Amino acid sequence: MTSLVREIPAAPSAIALMHFTNRLTFETDCSDVFSSQEAGKVDFVLVDVRGPLAFERGHVPGAINIPTRLLSAESLASYPKTTLFVVYCAGPHCNGANKAAVKLAALGYPVKEMIGGVTGWLDEGFALSDAQIAKAPIPCEC
Repeated sequence: MTSLVREIPAAPSAIALMHFTNRLTFETDCSDVFSSQEAGKVDFVLVDVRGPLAFERGHVPGAINIPTRLLSAESLASYPKTTLFVVYCAGPHCNGANKAAVKLAALGYPVKEMIGGVTGWLDEGFALSDAQIAKAPIPCEC
């Protein structure tokens, strides 16, 4: 009897290697961002792409706030095209970081998504900057 896991065979190792290596060119995780910050090796711009109210309620330390809808050639004109942007949103339930990554890539910037977003950051046990108690849910606005 075959398990549901094996019902569809795993990819050959060479294809799996290519797939998972390629994924890492598109994403990073909360732990890598945190560890880079702790080591003082921040060679990227961390961008919270949620709206300003959500950002005010709490964001990843070191992040700047540029809501997805405001990403444009004009708003990024001060950043060289070699700037690596790391974008995040509320969490895995939100595609705002993906939308922001599309915009940044279309503008010619290297970009990675910090998978997990705010939810992942908190799940790792890391604190948010300027965290305030939310009285009511705030839509992501990304």
